[in-house]
Amino acid sequence: MLYDAAHIEVLEGLASVRKRPGMWVGSTGERGLHQLVLDVTGRAVNEVLAGGGGRVDVTLTSDGGVRVADDAAGVRFEDTDDTEDTEASEDGAAPGLEARLTTVRVGSGPAAGRYVAFLGHFDSGLFVANALSGRLTAEARYGGVRHVQEYVRGVAPDPPAVAGPAAGSGTTVSFWPDTEIFETTRFSFAVLAERFRQVAFLNRGLEMSLTDERPAGGARKVRFRFPQGVSDFVAALAAETGTGVDPEVIAFEREIPPMAGTLEVALTWDGPAGERVRGFANSLFTREGGTHLDGFRDGVAGAVTDRARGRGLLTERDAGPGADRIGEGLTAIVSVKLDQPEFLGAVRGLLGGAEVRACVEEAVREQLGGWFEEHPDRAAAIVDRIVRGPCAP
Repeated sequence: MLYDAAHIEVLEGLASVRKRPGMWVGSTGERGLHQLVLDVTGRAVNEVLAGGGGRVDVTLTSDGGVRVADDAAGVRFEDTDDTEDTEASEDGAAPGLEARLTTVRVGSGPAAGRYVAFLGHFDSGLFVANALSGRLTAEARYGGVRHVQEYVRGVAPDPPAVAGPAAGSGTTVSFWPDTEIFETTRFSFAVLAERFRQVAFLNRGLEMSLTDERPAGGARKVRFRFPQGVSDFVAALAAETGTGVDPEVIAFEREIPPMAGTLEVALTWDGPAGERVRGFANSLFTREGGTHLDGFRDGVAGAVTDRARGRGLLTERDAGPGADRIGEGLTAIVSVKLDQPEFLGAVRGLLGGAEVRACVEEAVREQLGGWFEEHPDRAAAIVDRIVRGPCAP
């Protein structure tokens, strides 16, 4: 059978999402459900962090819905002229909440700067969550007033309405996945809790909670806030090994203009056998690694080699210790937040950018070398063990 233009079905907007949901959320199973939650939560987290920090509370309701509430400045339903808005266009016009719910806007986008990436592929904001929900309620609190709008399968029967006074500001989005589209509407508390915990570790100014109202025996709730950020992350990873050792964590943070971003590193050699190094780019776990981890390892090797030569453990002709020696007992978190992250591959599990590697290497070598200078006894113990082996005195 021959096909011509008459056989091509062009789908746009709401129809395209509902006709091919897998293209937008990956699946109509649990994976797709979780993407809806992360899309909506990602918007809330970025709004909160844009204001310097705050809270995002996610609730799995007893009737199968999800409620995501934040205490950010509050997004108006109408478009505004706000050049500081993270989704503002080139002419300074920022889309209101209604536009975000009814217009395809792929991802937080490069214009959002050092946005928190919640997903391993390009998220599509509130629009897809709205399109794939049987119903959705959006509430915006600003100017002392609550504004509410209801949607049914992505369509609003009525315009936004004033629903009374509001204490404080913020946005709440509640949605119920469409049972005609999804094979299951059962969310995993454990999967969501782990991702929220991870994001809270990587963003010190953020507090997140997850409440599950579904259990018959009563609601359960977890709350995440980590004042020391990646240092707390490393300490938690070390605690998971069950060694019982209170690790000495080396941590530093640096703004690096040449790579248009920041670097946060925390590490300890007080961990168990082997290496546990995790890299993140804009709060997204880079499962396949990337230039930030390459630069980190180069920088650590350089600092250790410099210190070993300074103590006479190595001559200028001696090669520095290999990665296996340096990585023994090493637990580390390497987090970069970039204005223009260059992810490689469809699932964004690998970070590119040659300048990132060079910048991270230089920063780690300098910062770790400075720590060695300030802590000579501890530095001697670390470097001796790496160069001479674990049995070194």
